Amino acid sequence: MTEYGRGEGSEPWHPEDPLYGDDGWGGQQAQAGQQSPYGGQPQHHPEQPQQPQYDNGGWGDGQQAAYGQAQQHYQQQYGEQQQYDQQQYNQQYGEQQQYDQQYGGQQYDQQQYAPQPQQQYDNNGWATGAHEPVQYPDPSDPYGQQQGMSYGGQQQPDFYGPPDAYPPPEPPARRRAEPEPQQPDWDPGPDQGEHAFFSGADDDEDDSDEPKGDRGDRKGRGGKPKKRRSGCACLVVLLVFGGGLGGVGYFGYQFYKDRFGSAPDYAGDGTSELVSVVIPKGAYGSTIGQKLKEAGVVKSVDAFVAAQDQNAKGKTIQAGAYLLKKQMSADSAIEMMLDPKSQNNVLVKPGERNISVYKTIDAKLELSSGTTRKIAEKEFESLGLPDWANDNKEIKDPLEGFLYPGTYPAAKGMKAETVLKEMVTQAAKKYDEFDVEAKAKALKLDNPLQVVTVASLVQAEGKTEDDFRKMAEVIYNRLKSTNTETNRKLQFDSTFNYLKNESNINISESEINSNQDPYNTYTQEGLPPGPIGNPGDEAMKATENPTDEGWLYFVATDGVNKTEYAKTFAEFERLRDKFNESSGS
Repeated sequence: MTEYGRGEGSEPWHPEDPLYGDDGWGGQQAQAGQQSPYGGQPQHHPEQPQQPQYDNGGWGDGQQAAYGQAQQHYQQQYGEQQQYDQQQYNQQYGEQQQYDQQYGGQQYDQQQYAPQPQQQYDNNGWATGAHEPVQYPDPSDPYGQQQGMSYGGQQQPDFYGPPDAYPPPEPPARRRAEPEPQQPDWDPGPDQGEHAFFSGADDDEDDSDEPKGDRGDRKGRGGKPKKRRSGCACLVVLLVFGGGLGGVGYFGYQFYKDRFGSAPDYAGDGTSELVSVVIPKGAYGSTIGQKLKEAGVVKSVDAFVAAQDQNAKGKTIQAGAYLLKKQMSADSAIEMMLDPKSQNNVLVKPGERNISVYKTIDAKLELSSGTTRKIAEKEFESLGLPDWANDNKEIKDPLEGFLYPGTYPAAKGMKAETVLKEMVTQAAKKYDEFDVEAKAKALKLDNPLQVVTVASLVQAEGKTEDDFRKMAEVIYNRLKSTNTETNRKLQFDSTFNYLKNESNINISESEINSNQDPYNTYTQEGLPPGPIGNPGDEAMKATENPTDEGWLYFVATDGVNKTEYAKTFAEFERLRDKFNESSGS
């Protein structure tokens, strides 16, 4: 079935076409009971034999006899239809008129349409008898639309007038065969399904300046045969697919190694080249492994993590700076990090003075002596001190008491201010945790800095946590205005040793009494201008939670570790005599 109808020709088959449902030129009988598209009544036509074949584009024998019967059916089916006269028939079929508009200008002579001997049909076919002239509708206007003819009293639309409408029906013998599709200029070659890339088409044809004609022109040119590159194309395809398979195989192998294979690792204890690695606080094994890999110490993070899990002490690696070798096995790297000798850090001890910390930083960073101290004096304001720090112009070191005890990375290549800033940051964080501002008011101190100062005195004089709490009470009792025993003087050797940068417990009274430095608590009332060291956690806790037993004096009776306390001056004298006996003075 074609897209235009049921037969092999080009009959219309669209529902909106006036010939929809028509049997065309064959005059076949409509199906019984089928609703007629014209007038709404069923059509009844006698069965007709198969039409004979036509030759030379004309009507065959017996065709004239069919005209009379066809005319009768037309009149019964369509009612009053306007007839074409004999002159129109003769002009259409007898006088070699040209079908210029409808049939492409084909001409037919009169002899083709001359009456032929009538064929006899039985009662089942066309009626017998002589041919009588009948009038037929204009083939170019089969339904009389141009004549104003209508069916059912309604004007039929012109389905063939517009240029994009369906083509009008033609007699079967006059229908032209549909032209074969033209071969495109880009002739892909003998195999129409073959892609131009694989057909081996010559590139020279595309670059030719000659105009491209039809297929006849192309075939008539002759010349050299086309080049074929099917072998080259296959090679290219093979390389592409081979490369893709190779890439998939490579990544698959890498995935297998990462998932199931052992992690890449170096062998041995490493090279002679040393490198410093800083491990931050709270770092997990993967973070440590990443730091070591970036420094060239281990080959992979997974190898380090696996070795750390297998080592019983692997999880005890602390934050800090480590001096390690390059290209070490993961096991060797962990063993070296567990060795204190490899740790390249600065350890600030509780109670340690800043001057000692500065010297250690210079040594770790391989700086000239005094470099870090000068930086601290010049850049202390940019290192992150709390706003309540250094409110006294008599303070000897603005950073004293703010290099909080702990371990800090300090390796060659780092800057001194970087190390100092980390220490100050840690101190500010700790003092916030101890809430020194609120404790200063509770303890009747002038400011938070005095809380740190008391803690530094407790740290310098005491030995144990119990000592810290009792010594803190001694300080608070001596600072009271009601203190008539010492007249608000602390009288601590540690403050005098600080200003002298010494650690001497045997100080003569004449030397002490002759010195009027603000840090000399023998001659000056109240607290010193600032801390005299860096207090730790225990000293801070004791300072904020002192005892309440009335202690006013204390003496290290053995000169080193044992400290005893007194509430009155008489008790203090007995403790002093005990000390003199133990020291042999």
